[in-house]
Amino acid sequence: MTQIKAQRLTAKAFAPFGDVLDCAGEADQIINQGFCGRFHDRAALSFGEGRAGISLFNAQPRNFPYTLDLMERHPLGSQAFIPMHQNPFLVIVAGDAGGAPGTPQAFITDAGQAINIHQNVWHGVLTPLANPGLFAVVDRIGCGVNLQEHAFARPYIVVREGG
Repeated sequence: MTQIKAQRLTAKAFAPFGDVLDCAGEADQIINQGFCGRFHDRAALSFGEGRAGISLFNAQPRNFPYTLDLMERHPLGSQAFIPMHQNPFLVIVAGDAGGAPGTPQAFITDAGQAINIHQNVWHGVLTPLANPGLFAVVDRIGCGVNLQEHAFARPYIVVREGG
């Protein structure tokens, strides 16, 4: 099996696949009588002919080494994963290689980071690394098939960078 090293999630490294949602840098506005910084419009959401929906996912945590044997993509809309906790989670993404995932890349979020995966980008399943695995997910609700899955004939093994 091919090994993939999960690296720290940064906006620059993740840009080809989606958006990192966090409070990095200065707030765009100070609101609520000066007690709240607003970090405005952090993700490029797309829903095509559908509408935005908010769902809650409660996923079981996974461990390293992690076996990656399935990826999916959503051809009709983006999908944002917003943890409802401060625990890091594993994010796996890949470019398209003729209708299948290319070589996967793995990232580990920092506490307080969320992600928005752009429309039609291959990604692994929701992979929390600790309990709770509770996430708010903003994605497309509407008609049409918005899920494609790809099972790998030879799984990848994902390990932490540096160990």
